Parts: sequence; structure tokens; C-alpha cells
Amino acid sequence: MKFVLLSILFGISSIQITSADNSSWDTADWSRNFKLPKGETRENIYDVSEVELAKLKHNGYLHALQYPVTVTGLLVPIDPLRDFLEADEKNPLRRLVSKIAKKRVGFNSVQEMYDWVGLNPYNDNEVETGIYQIPYPGGVKPDFPMGATIMNTKKGKGLTFSCATCHTSSLFGKSVMGLTNKRVRANSFFHMAKKTVPFIPSKLFQIGTRANDDERQQFRRTKYNLNAIGAVVPQVLGLDTSLPQVALSLARRNNDEYATKNKFLEKFPRQNPLNHFVADSKPAVWWNLKYKTRWLSDGSIVEGNPIFTNFLWNELGRGTDLKELEKWMQNNTQKIKELTAAAFSTKAPRWTDFFEASTIDISSAKRGEKIFENSCAKCHGSYEKAWNLPSAEELNEVELLETTKVSYHEQTPVKDVGTDPQRYQGMKFFSERLNELKISKWMQTKVEPQKGYVPPPLVGIWARYPYFHNNSVPSLCALLTKAEDRPKKFVQGPAINKETDFDSECVGYPVGKDIPKEWYKDKDAIFNTSKRGLRNIGHTKMFLDKQGNEKYSPSQKKDLINFLKTL
Repeated sequence: MKFVLLSILFGISSIQITSADNSSWDTADWSRNFKLPKGETRENIYDVSEVELAKLKHNGYLHALQYPVTVTGLLVPIDPLRDFLEADEKNPLRRLVSKIAKKRVGFNSVQEMYDWVGLNPYNDNEVETGIYQIPYPGGVKPDFPMGATIMNTKKGKGLTFSCATCHTSSLFGKSVMGLTNKRVRANSFFHMAKKTVPFIPSKLFQIGTRANDDERQQFRRTKYNLNAIGAVVPQVLGLDTSLPQVALSLARRNNDEYATKNKFLEKFPRQNPLNHFVADSKPAVWWNLKYKTRWLSDGSIVEGNPIFTNFLWNELGRGTDLKELEKWMQNNTQKIKELTAAAFSTKAPRWTDFFEASTIDISSAKRGEKIFENSCAKCHGSYEKAWNLPSAEELNEVELLETTKVSYHEQTPVKDVGTDPQRYQGMKFFSERLNELKISKWMQTKVEPQKGYVPPPLVGIWARYPYFHNNSVPSLCALLTKAEDRPKKFVQGPAINKETDFDSECVGYPVGKDIPKEWYKDKDAIFNTSKRGLRNIGHTKMFLDKQGNEKYSPSQKKDLINFLKTL
């Protein structure tokens, strides 16, 4: 009944299917032996009709925007939270939280909190078309941003965050579904909650926020679940610390097949290197899923549906009971199918959605195409262009720039090209424990640590700056440069003004004297590549000769960048 009410509230038209065997509904091949023929994709992962795919994608986007897991461990009573944030400094709860945090609360309204977390606004669907027409929960544009989920429960309305928190981004006035959020603070939010909420007496919470008894009970449940969470703050804005959050949360649970709660371990957790070992990485873009056969930046998930893994990792990091989560998954396979179909069918933004086609010199891009085939295609795949079609003369300047076919690997490779190794090294500190879980076995998911990272397809690469798994390279110009000559520091600012916030020639963040001065006010956004885990090393041999000299001249690099803009 609870989920039926939630579905009515958010306008989600989904069919409930109960199945103890995930293979009975999931017809996709998630095995390690699966091969995707070159030139083909899994954009239609379940091979359904166009009409059915559109329905699955619509519903799946709604689940991505409004978190569907009703057993989730962390729900903040939204109305009391609003009262607390707007309270004056005499409020006893506000004084206590400020004392615990050793500073004033950083925001004075729910909207300011959303802005701090980095949530992005819904687009105006009366203006936007195509991939930018993102569905509204309930069919009406909400008064809260994408990623914020107001969930109706028996204990009142609770706030949590959905997939869209990390997997949508605002790009020059448009929110893009499936694009890495460059300015997200989701892990920082959990860390802040972990450091404050468990120390707030439930009665004081009720007095300080005017919560009713049900909301107080919801708060107590969240307090209890926070004790089972281990969290660390990302090194810099835009990175994700899901690896340590999962590993350190498992260290607070029993070593049984359901990782059951243990009050002693919550106070005295087992030691895990990820408490200090930096293994930060950025959230992945969704539209690359259709080309791949293994998941995560290091390809360490060698079997299983990545949406299952997403839910498991999310809920381990929210203190959720895994028996309850497994039951929810078994009872909500249709929702998982819809979200899977949506993620795999997501499309990338094109350069010409934001810039005139004339800003790309086609003659230069064609020369860059040849350089790409010689230096990059072996790892990143080949991209057939409309300008090579026999009918190219009949195409307009936008159509000429289209990619007509992507030929990636039959099986997703992992390569060690010398980039910072700490992200892939971090997997070994908890992968075995994940595989032992009964829910992992039911999901048919297998995690195996790798040496290196997946060389991803480069569709939409122009919008995916900064580059590398750890965001350590601000632009394509920097990427095509010797590691020792890449910027040592830069600032990850917002993408609001494409004239000042984006270097269209180098494709990425402005650096040096071109960095907007106001960006430096956000200390969390300053990227320092001297830190371990954030180093900008590697990925240079393909651009250097045997003597270590650069193969390509500045004009050839410009040609290559012009080609990459068209992908």
C-alpha cells in the first residue's frame, strides 16, 4: 500500500511484479562472456518495441528523479527540517547543531541546502525538446530540484536523494540527464549528517522543529541507521566517495550473508584502509552504458545489472537492512527494469545544441579524424561521420557533424595507461565482502578488482570535462599535453556562461588568468593535483614518440580537438 500511495503521488505508472528469480524478468545478458558485436549497441536493452521503450524510459526517468526505494535507510522529516533551517539562533536545536559542527549551519532554507548539495533545476518543458525535455513527477513542474525526493511514509513526509543527484548536470542553462554532476556534494551531505544527527536527542529535535510524534519516530529511525554508516568527504568538489562509504559501512556490520547490524561494531568498527586511502572518482555518464559489457570506471563489476549494484551500494551507504532491500528488489523488478532501460537509452548532448555548427572547422575536424584513428581508436573505438557519407553534399552543416555509427569493443577492456591508480586499487579493500553477500548472489553480480581503467567510448566527450576518472585534467588541451606540463591547480566552477565558464577552444575549464575570480571563493572547488588520488599523471604514450617528444604539433592537436567536439 505504501508504494501504491507513492506511485499515485508522483504519477508513476508501474506494474508490480514479484519474483524471487531475477532471470525470469531480466532478459538482458549480464554475464562476463557476453559479447556486443562491433557497431551495435544495447540502447534498447530489452529489445522491445519503440512504443514500449518510450514507456520504459519515461517511467525509468521518473524513478531516477524520485528515488523509488521505499525501504531506504535515510529519510529526513522535511517539514521539521524546514522549520529548523529557518529558525533563529536562539533555537535550542540550532545552537546544539552549531556547537557539534563547531560552526554555524551553512544554509538558512531548504533551497539553500539543495543549492549546496548541487541539485540541478528541472528544465522548462514548454521550451525544451529532445533529450532536454525531462519528465516532471506527477506531470507538473515541481517546486524542488532534480534529485530531491519527498517520500510519503507512514511517519510523514521524508526527504532523500535520488540517482539524479549525481547523474544530472546543468550545462549552460540546460539540465542534462545522465551527465556527471560536476558540483555535487552528496557524500559531504551524508558525512555532515553522520557527524551531527546521532548526537541530537530525539526529544530536543521534536521541541526544536515542532515535529509531531510520527516525524520524531522517522528521525529516530534515521539516527539509528546513521550509526551503521561510514563516510568520508571527497577530496574536492565533484568527486564521489562511494567506495569508502560502502567499505566503511560494511565494517560496521556483521560478517554474515546479510551484513546484519551490530551495535558493538557501530561503535568500534573493523579497520579498513579506505578510511584514509583516497579512492575518489567521478560519477559515470549514463549514455556510455549502451556500449559496454562491464561497469564502473575500472570495469570491476564483471557480471550483473549495474542498476542492482547502484541500489545495493546506495543502501549500504544509508544503513538499510539488506533483507528489507532484497525483498524490495524482488517485489519491484518492473521499476528496476524501467530504470535500466532509461539509463541505457540515454543520449549525449551535442556540441551544436549549445554552439553554432560554424564554430567547428570541418576541414580541421576531418584531419583530426585521421589522427584519432591512428592514436585513439584502438582503445576508445571508431566513430563514423556523416561527412563521409555518399550523400554528404545534401546535408546541412549540423547534420554533417553527426556520428552515424560507433564501433566499440565486443567486450569492455581495462587498460593501465599510467593514470592515478588509487581508485582501482581501492576496490580490493571490500570487493570480496560484497561478493559474499546473499543479495549479491541473488543479483548475480560479481566484483573483481582490476589493474587500470576502462578506456570509455568518447560520445559527448566535449561535455564531460574535467577528464580522467578523478577529474584531474581540466581540458582536452591539457589532456593532450605532457603530464608534467598539465595545470597543477584549477577550479571546478559552474557551467553558467559559456563565454566565461568554458574554454571552447581547449574544451573544458578555463585555467590560469582566465579563471573567473569569483570561483576562488568556493574552496571546495579548487583542484590540487599534487594530492595522492588526484594526480594528473599518465595517458601520454599515445601522443609521444620513442624519445618522449610530442608527436603532434599545436595545429594537429587543434585538429584532433575539433574532431572530438563532434562526437
